[in-house]
Amino acid sequence: MANRQTQKPLELILARNLLTSISTPAFLVDGEAAVVFYNEAAAALLGRSFEDVGRMSAEEWTHAFGPFDHEGDPLEVDSLAITESIRDGRPSHGTFTIRNAEGNRTAIEASAFPIVAERGSSGAMILFWPEGSSSNNGSAA
Repeated sequence: MANRQTQKPLELILARNLLTSISTPAFLVDGEAAVVFYNEAAAALLGRSFEDVGRMSAEEWTHAFGPFDHEGDPLEVDSLAITESIRDGRPSHGTFTIRNAEGNRTAIEASAFPIVAERGSSGAMILFWPEGSSSNNGSAA
């Protein structure tokens, strides 16, 4: 019997389309905080494309990439802004350290925006960038 994928909520499909078209590193999580997509800008920071890694549970994601606090200690999934955002249905922001595929660490800022539909939360979009970098990377508006 063929393995059928579960139909994704329309909100997640539309969010993925949006994240594909922006130059800010971003990823998309579902209602269980599993990473279901990240864009090319995120892949450049992480050192691996989404096509290479595919869907990752929250535990797999944090083991591979972090985040870590500023002392280098791993952060619990339940303490993450994305988890809080999904559970509470509100945006959140935080600073973390992530590790790329080569083991190099980068301090980042991250903002999580819940995706809430009529039937409740279906996930969140998380945009992140190296701490202290400007949003326009020095280019003229």
